[in-house]
Amino acid sequence: MPRQYEVVYIFDSSLEETAINERLTRFHSLIQKDGIEPPQVNHWGKRTLAYPVKKHETGYYVVTKFDADATALPEFERAIKLDEGVLRFLVVVSEGAQPVPVTAGKSDEEDDE
Repeated sequence: MPRQYEVVYIFDSSLEETAINERLTRFHSLIQKDGIEPPQVNHWGKRTLAYPVKKHETGYYVVTKFDADATALPEFERAIKLDEGVLRFLVVVSEGAQPVPVTAGKSDEEDDE
């Protein structure tokens, strides 16, 4: 049964956007199956990193959401690890919309007093 995953990639900022898109297409072809919609890709662009990663001060961020079987993930992650243009990546299970935080206000105990 497919689950929804979210991946954050940090690519080498010296790569062109076309090269990044080619890499994304190659990665996503490993997890795509017939009948499953294509991944949603969101390019965040070049950002300054909080600390140097592999001697790079900036990186090109891409966030992707897709549906895939868990059995396809090991080969997908292996392909990403072998690509030298990827500085960092993180794959997580997407559990839908984020919960809305509760604002700090009076508690029920304070109202009773």
